[in-house]
Amino acid sequence: MFFYLSKILQYIISPSVWIIILFGLSLIIKEKPLKKYLAIVAFSLLVFFTNPFIFHEFMRAWEPNAVHKTELKKKYDYAIVLSGMITYDSKYDRINFKSSNDRLMQAIELYREGYCDKIFITGGSGEIFNQQHKESEILKDFLILLGIPETDILIEKESKNTYENAVESAKILRPTENEVSYLLITSAYHTRRAAGCFAKQGFEFDIYVTDRFSGKRKFTLDYIFVPKAEALEGWTLLIHEVTGYLVYGIMNYR
Repeated sequence: MFFYLSKILQYIISPSVWIIILFGLSLIIKEKPLKKYLAIVAFSLLVFFTNPFIFHEFMRAWEPNAVHKTELKKKYDYAIVLSGMITYDSKYDRINFKSSNDRLMQAIELYREGYCDKIFITGGSGEIFNQQHKESEILKDFLILLGIPETDILIEKESKNTYENAVESAKILRPTENEVSYLLITSAYHTRRAAGCFAKQGFEFDIYVTDRFSGKRKFTLDYIFVPKAEALEGWTLLIHEVTGYLVYGIMNYR
């Protein structure tokens, strides 16, 4: 039930939904003062949420700092990679990678360079209607195709969200029983929630954040003043993540 409610909440908290509703109401309502007020509020929200400079400043405050790979321990037993980076096109038997595929790409790099012995991928299907294709299974086949030995790849394919990622991973890796080292790899915006969930399940780990939004500050005119649709999409992601972090705290998931 929590999984389905979270999917509904994902749309309710989206700034684009708020803006569309307000603009729609401003067209429907006939009372002129209220009509004008709603239009102004909708336009103001549109300007705010499409400003890339404002978005990146908020994301900068949320994302943890990255570390250079040379700052890591020389070797980890497992690199734990959280899924949520692909969609699968069953018609053409093709993987479509999303922006968060850095989680996997950088895990491969760390594995190749000897920072971790094995790659553990956690995640089944996060879709409501398609539970047939498990992301971790698809990614395991992809890693084998790249030449990584199957013996160095472990997966967990039952989880549907971050909390379940941690719970199901703990059932396999048994962190409270085994003295092994873990490197948790996920997107920077997702790190707070993921780290809290895995710590709750008894994992002790270092963190390696990927695909950070908040890079070096820029003060160019186009960056500060020109609206961009990517900023609106980024806000949806940030609000979803902050909301998830708070809800997970209330539910004692982290």
